[in-house]
Amino acid sequence: MKTVRVTIDPAQHATLPKGRIDKARVDATSEADIARHAATDEALAMQDAARFARRVRKRLGFSQAEFAERIEVSLDTIRNWEQGKRSPTGAAKALLKVLEKAPEAALAALR
Repeated sequence: MKTVRVTIDPAQHATLPKGRIDKARVDATSEADIARHAATDEALAMQDAARFARRVRKRLGFSQAEFAERIEVSLDTIRNWEQGKRSPTGAAKALLKVLEKAPEAALAALR
C-alpha cells in the first residue's frame, strides 16, 4: 500500500478536505431536534444494555432469580436491567463484562 502525505493549511480553504455535511440541514436543526435525537440515542443505549445483561445471564444458564442470587443483587435489579428500565453501571457493568469473558473464574470468585 502506498502512503501519500498531504499538507493541510487551515489558512488556505482550498487545502481543507471536503466534508460530507449538509450545511443547510445543520443550520436548520433546532434545539428541540437535538434533544429528540439525544433522547433516541439514550433509549437505544438502554436497550443495548438490556440485551447485554440478558445475553450474559442466558449464556451462564441461570434464571433471573439464580443470577440475582449469584451476583448478590436483587431480583428487581436484574429485571430492571433486562427490561431496559435501568442500566448496569460501575462495578455491576464491570462484573457483567468479566462474566461474559471469563465466566468460570468470575463465578468461582463469587462463591
